Amino acid sequence: MSKVKYYYDPDTLSYRKIEPKKSRKYRNLFLFLVGSALFGLLALIILLNTSWLNTPRELSLEREVQNYELQFEILNKKMDQMEQVLGNIEDRDNNIYRLYFEANPIPEEQRRAGFGGINRYKSLEGFNNSEIIIDAAQRLDIIQKQIVIQSKSLDEIAKLAEEKEKLLASIPAIQPVRNEDLTRMASGYGWRSDPFTKARKFHWGMDFTAPRGVPIYATGDGKVKRADNRSSGYGKHIRIEHGYGYMTLYAHLSKYNVSVGQKVKRGDLIGFVGNTGRSEAPHLHYEVFKDDERINPINFYYGSLTAEEFENMLKFANQENQSLD
Repeated sequence: MSKVKYYYDPDTLSYRKIEPKKSRKYRNLFLFLVGSALFGLLALIILLNTSWLNTPRELSLEREVQNYELQFEILNKKMDQMEQVLGNIEDRDNNIYRLYFEANPIPEEQRRAGFGGINRYKSLEGFNNSEIIIDAAQRLDIIQKQIVIQSKSLDEIAKLAEEKEKLLASIPAIQPVRNEDLTRMASGYGWRSDPFTKARKFHWGMDFTAPRGVPIYATGDGKVKRADNRSSGYGKHIRIEHGYGYMTLYAHLSKYNVSVGQKVKRGDLIGFVGNTGRSEAPHLHYEVFKDDERINPINFYYGSLTAEEFENMLKFANQENQSLD
C-alpha cells in the first residue's frame, strides 16, 4: 500500500492530503515495467551464457557429447590394440613367413603410406571436436589399408606355401614338449641369469620344465645329425637337420629314441626329458638354427598352439628370469 502524504494549508490552518496526479502514476508504472523488463532481459542473457541455467535440451546434448567423447576414447584404445596386433603380424610376415619362402618383404613406406590428393576429411571440419573426429577417421583409414595390404600378402604367402609343401613340413613348427606334460615354461630366449654363476648371460634357446622321462617330439621333418653327449654343457642331446638351412637342438635328455642318420617326421618321439649336462633341474633346452645362426624359437610354434596359449608363452618367455642351464 502506497504511503499517504500531506501538506499544511495556512488558509485553513490544517493538513490536507496530497492527491498524486494520474500522469505521474502512469509514468512511475511505465518506468517500473521498463526497468523490470530490462533487468529480466539482462539476467536472462547472463544465465543463458553461463552454466548456471541449462535447458533440458542443452543438458541432453551435453550428455550426448560426453557419451561421444567416451566412445571416441574407447575407439582409440581399440585402434591401439589393432595397430599392435597388425604390427606383430607385419613383423612375422616380413621376418618369418617371407623369409621362409625367399620372398621380398613389403617396404615399410608402402605399409605406412597415407592418402594423397584431395582432403578426404573436409566434411568433418568446423565442429568443436573436429580434430578428434578427423584423427580417428585417419587412423581407421590407415588401419583398413594396412589390413588390405596384409591380406594380399598372406594370400601370396598361401600360394607360396602350396608350392613348397615340403619346406613347410621341414620347418620347425610345433612345441617339442606337449603343454599337458609341462610343469611350466621356465625361460625364454635372451639375457638371463645363469643358475650356477648368477651372472647375466645370453640364453640361446627356450627351457621347458617337465618331469624326467616326459616325451620329446621332433618339431619338423628332417634327419638326425647327432645323438650324443659330446657337446659341452648340453649333456645327452639330439640335433636334427631339417634342410633349407634349418636345424633344431634338444638338450639335457635322459635317453634317446632315435639314432644318427634316422629320418624323422614332425611329431615323432625322439627322446625323453632329463637332467644331463650343465642343468639345474629336469627340463628340455630347445634351440633353432637358421643358416648356422641361432634364432628365437618363440616364432616357431604356430603349428601346435592356440592364440591364447601363444600369448601366455610370449608373456613368460619375455620375463628376464633365471635359466635352468
